[in-house]
Amino acid sequence: MKRRVLAAVVGLALSFSLALAQDSYPSKPIRLVVSFAAGGPTDTVARIMGARMAELLGQPIVVENKAGAGGNIGADVVAKSVPDGYTLLMATVSTHAINPGLYKQMPYDPVQDFAPVGQVGVTPCVLAVHPSLPVKDVRGLIALLKANPGKYSYGSSGLGSILHLCGEEFKSMAGGLEAVHVPYRGSAPMMADLVGGQIAFAFDALPTVLPQVQGGRIRAIGGGMATRARAMPELPTLQEQGISGFECYTWNAILAPAKTPAQIIAQLNAAMNKALADPTVLKRLQDTGVDPTPNSTPDKTAEFIKTELAKWAPIIRVSGAHVD
Repeated sequence: MKRRVLAAVVGLALSFSLALAQDSYPSKPIRLVVSFAAGGPTDTVARIMGARMAELLGQPIVVENKAGAGGNIGADVVAKSVPDGYTLLMATVSTHAINPGLYKQMPYDPVQDFAPVGQVGVTPCVLAVHPSLPVKDVRGLIALLKANPGKYSYGSSGLGSILHLCGEEFKSMAGGLEAVHVPYRGSAPMMADLVGGQIAFAFDALPTVLPQVQGGRIRAIGGGMATRARAMPELPTLQEQGISGFECYTWNAILAPAKTPAQIIAQLNAAMNKALADPTVLKRLQDTGVDPTPNSTPDKTAEFIKTELAKWAPIIRVSGAHVD
């Protein structure tokens, strides 16, 4: 009996404290967790959005990088945080569409453990090679890999990450190519090794690829979406170069822990959409290769995540990728 009374008191106290928090929200800095290394595409999007949303909300938004387990570590931190609006996640296709079909045991439920705030945008991935590779396009890379099975390596941001699956899908759809997969702890260290020539090729999100291509440090040979990227209109897609049906992209959405009060979700959603409507923010995102999602709602984002889970599950199964 005493335990039940104590549990009831604790529950009432938590409800009361959350109610007070809604009335004064936000009254302190907000933590925006990025599940990947600093300098990567998700980190870039988080810092652009966080800076403008902080101005609109009147409180700092601190980007915190918690990399590991393909994004699961950072996402789990948010899933298990107090639902008071002060801990948010910059979710990705990995944390909320791929990992649930990849890992035998997940520390969180991608749908039940989160309250969507809204979708930020979709980002195409790009196939790029080190400049020393004697290829100028996708057909050239395929020919080189077929002539040298197992000789060349490609990188990804981690075992089972979207970049890994893009590489595996490419090898499969190009006729069963053989290349060695080298997983990294995030996109930034992988890109450093691609620039340094330690790996021969890789898929990466356009925000990371673009400055390296512009600096002549790597060579982009194919876009991952069905249509050409706005930031690189001169780059033919892999579909245009003969890989019919190939798509490789990531996306970002802001999520809060489940049971975050609806009033707080609404405030965050309003700030997010105002930030996306800001011409300066819009240009910065587009210049880095992000296709922003205007007027996103929590409900639309929830449905989008469910659709992505259903879309990627069969691709993961066919690829054979899994993490015990």
